[in-house]
Amino acid sequence: MDKGLLIVYTGASGVGKGTVMKRLLESNDNLRLSVSATTRAPRPGETDGVEYHFVTEDRFLEMIDKSELLEHAVYCGNHYGTPEKSVRDMLSSGLDVMLEIEVKGYLQIKKLFPDCVTIFVLPPSLEELERRLKGRGTETDDVVKERLNRAIEEMEYAKYFDYQVINDDVERTKDEILDIISKIKKERTMEE
Repeated sequence: MDKGLLIVYTGASGVGKGTVMKRLLESNDNLRLSVSATTRAPRPGETDGVEYHFVTEDRFLEMIDKSELLEHAVYCGNHYGTPEKSVRDMLSSGLDVMLEIEVKGYLQIKKLFPDCVTIFVLPPSLEELERRLKGRGTETDDVVKERLNRAIEEMEYAKYFDYQVINDDVERTKDEILDIISKIKKERTMEE
């Protein structure tokens, strides 16, 4: 059985990563999203083990101490991390695994898995990103400004990723990412 492909998937805050990810998972039966652990409280409608593994801060720190996480970071005062066992199990069973993580997590994963594929999702423009953030209607102007500033900082890292994909249309973006995955799998099969 072929080993699965590990894909690090990140992008600017508010760029639509989650929407694209949903379409990717619906379109490829061999693709799985790694479920991260977090210390933040579940939002309404979120289920433990589906969106995240919700854990206490003590449990999260224990996971760090026991080297149970491939990467971890603090974001907005909460811990987030990728459980190692489930990722390795999926990869060894031939599944392709996507890690939807922050830029800092990417740096940690790249050290452990130098042959992972890295994809950074960009907005068509900063104006469009601001429009999307404001269009959600869920955040104050100050929060939108903060997220926009953070997105600008995050986009500085895009040049370090194997692929940069502009999310100007969800379906087109999904298709481009699926094409990247397919191309890399073919290349790696030919190398073996």
